[in-house]
This record gives sequence, structure tokens and C-alpha cells, in this order.
Amino acid sequence: MTLLSEYYVPGLHIEDRSIKVPLDWAGHEPGHGFDGESISLFYRVVTAPEHVHDDLPLLVFLQGGPGGSGPRPLGPSSDGWIEEAIKHFRVVLPDQRGTGRSSRVDTHVIEGMDGDGKAGAAFLKRFLADSIVRDFEHLRRTEFGGARWVTLGQSYGGFLTLTYLSLFPQGVIVSFTTGGIPHVPADATDVYRHTFPRMAAKTKQFYERYPIDIERAAAVADILQSRKVTLPNGDPLTVERFQCLGSDFGMKPSFERVHWILDQAFLDGDGSASTSAELSDEFLSSVMDATSSRPLYWPLQEFIYANGELEAPICWAAQRVRGEHPEFAGDIRPLNFTGEAMFPWMFEQERALRPFKPAMDVLMEDTHFGTIYDADQLARNEVPLQAAVYFDDMYVDSGLQFDTLSRVGRSHYWTTNEFEHDGVHGSVVFKHLFDEALNRGDLEELF
Repeated sequence: MTLLSEYYVPGLHIEDRSIKVPLDWAGHEPGHGFDGESISLFYRVVTAPEHVHDDLPLLVFLQGGPGGSGPRPLGPSSDGWIEEAIKHFRVVLPDQRGTGRSSRVDTHVIEGMDGDGKAGAAFLKRFLADSIVRDFEHLRRTEFGGARWVTLGQSYGGFLTLTYLSLFPQGVIVSFTTGGIPHVPADATDVYRHTFPRMAAKTKQFYERYPIDIERAAAVADILQSRKVTLPNGDPLTVERFQCLGSDFGMKPSFERVHWILDQAFLDGDGSASTSAELSDEFLSSVMDATSSRPLYWPLQEFIYANGELEAPICWAAQRVRGEHPEFAGDIRPLNFTGEAMFPWMFEQERALRPFKPAMDVLMEDTHFGTIYDADQLARNEVPLQAAVYFDDMYVDSGLQFDTLSRVGRSHYWTTNEFEHDGVHGSVVFKHLFDEALNRGDLEELF
């Protein structure tokens, strides 16, 4: 186990560690030696200061994403689930391969690959759930003596949870998920057919809360349609990119964040909405920051639904479904905002995504992917699974979550509309799930 550094942040003891894992897991088994090209897997072990020398059980956090790195905690109270978890566990915070300090992937890496996209496509397929979970299982077997651990999966981390329970259930004692049960069988088109109506509903709720923003959003869209506007990094600001401000609408306090971005959009007079006004530098900077993607987030977005051999290529599922919803057109008023959805224009307009375009064109026509879900194994699952399902979740449809959970053995769920998709970061959600599992006896071998 390579210890890179050891230190404290207020209320937490932290160890930074790293191991090597194979870039391509084909022909290799977690826990054993391997040959060929390797990459680094970075992780942190976080404990309460009073438990530094205690042999507490392990909880591994499966971060959201795709392309999400582990949390960088500011202290126990900065993230509600951490504050509760360190009372009972040593907490393991991995950076998923390609993110954070785990052999990070960005434009510099992709730009060095061949121009026809085939090498880039093959490379990106190594950063999906089947590889991520094998990394974590290798970490468990080699660095923690094979001790079984508890998993907590937030958002995409819940997708990873079902992959873990499909491939390596023997490594897990109990699983918790928050807003992240994927539909099995997986189908990107079906997912977007459920989520686009939710995007429209969220936009309606936003305008009901802030009616003044109907006029503001319309004025901005009219300006963008009438003349060329450029963001501070040189990217064009189009209506489609402006609509992507809605990708935050499934979190709290996203309505307020977008409201205050629109509040400072216009330069003239008192800053009221006007199609003849110039858009302010501060507004453009805020839109750029709010709509710029992490390097792997959009490139991998639709392939998290690619399970094994596909009957048909994914072929830009969100764009196809958007075409079924004319209410999202850029000239419709009130303007609808879009949610967590990836579109082809992103890889033409965004400087940070342009190098990925050749690989994306190849992947969108591909039908050969690794197995991430085993429906038969999930049906006979014996690992207790406790899920928080947010009834109004904009990103992961609650109805699809219920359908999957009905076919996963030993699964339980708590449904609530009190929280949005990021509810785990408060003080209630994880504690509720933990207490339910404890009262049910699912954690009996640990406590």
C-alpha cells in the first residue's frame, strides 16, 4: 500500500494512497498480478481523529458521475453523510479511473490519439463501470486484506453498486444507494423518454418561483439567435448551450443559482431584460462556468447504459428523444431548459470537448461493450441493498428505479420527495438508511 501523505483537515484524519491497476482488465482478475499498461488508482482513507487507531469496518464511497472524482472534504460537517459515516467506519474515497488524481484523462490525453477516433473510442471504453468496479475490487483484495466492505453509491455510484453486486457480490456486506438505481435492462433512449418530460416540469417550476425569469430567459435566447456571442474561453454561446443551465435543476438550490445568473445578464439601464442590451461579462462568465463539463462527464454520459452486446447502437439517444419534444426548440417561449443530456453540438462548440469528437462518432455506432449488469445475479442477490429513491428525481426516474428494485433480491427502498438528487449531502439521508439497515439486522456482523 503506497502512502503518499498523511494529514488532518479540521475534524478528519486523512491518508492519501495510490496503487496501480491495469488499463485493460481483459484477461486479468482483481487481486492478482497483471501485465501490460497500467494506470494509477488514487484513494483516500478518512477517519475521525478519535478512531485513527481503531480497526473499524470499511465503507467505500462510489462517487456520482460518470467521470466523477471522490469528495475533497472540508471537514465532517461539510458533507452530511461523511459526518455520520466516520462515527462507524473507516471511509475510503477513491477517485474513479481517469478522474482527480487517478491517471486523469482530459483533452491532452485524447488529442494525442489517432484522428479516425478508433483508438480514442477503445480507450474511453476502459473508463466505464466494468473497469471501475474491477479497480475497486482489486483495491479491496490487495490493500485491505480482502475484508468485505460496505458500499455507498450516490447517483452514478448507484449504477456502480448494481455492477458490483452483479460481478463481485462476495466483496460486499451491505450496499446503500442514494438517487442512483439504474433501469435494468438498460436503455438510454428509454431513460431520456422518461427524463425529458421531467426537464420541462422542472423548468415550469422554476418559472413559477421566479416569473421575472420568463422574460429574462426569452430575451437572452432572442439575443443569441440574432447575433454571435462568445464566452470568455472562446466558445460560442448558443441557445442550446444556454438551455443547459437546466442541468442543475435537480439539485438544491439550483433554481436560485440560475435566477441570480439571469439577474445580472443585461448591461443597459437598471439591468432589466432587453433584447437591445449587451450581455454582461459577469453573466457570460457565470454561464461558461455553469455549462462547462468535466472531461469524462459528457463523453461517457450515454454509455453508462451500454450493457454487453447491444441490439442497436446508442446513436445520440438524448438528441433523438429531444427531436420528439418540439417544446425544447430554441425559438419556443417560454424557453425550456434541458437537464442531464448530451448532444452532438457539444463536441463541436465546446473547446474542451472537440478532441473527443472522432471517438464519440465511433462509439455512437458501436454495439460491443462490457457487461455491467447481470439480471439473473441481481435477482438472486443476497447482499442487503437499501436505496433512497427521490420521487421527483430529474436525473434518475423514480418509476424506473422502482421497477429495477422489484427484481433485485434483498432490496429495500425509502421513497421521499423531501430531497432533490443531492440529498445525501445533508444530515438526514444516509443516517436514515443506516438506521434502517441497523434495525433490520443487516449490519449485525459489524455492530
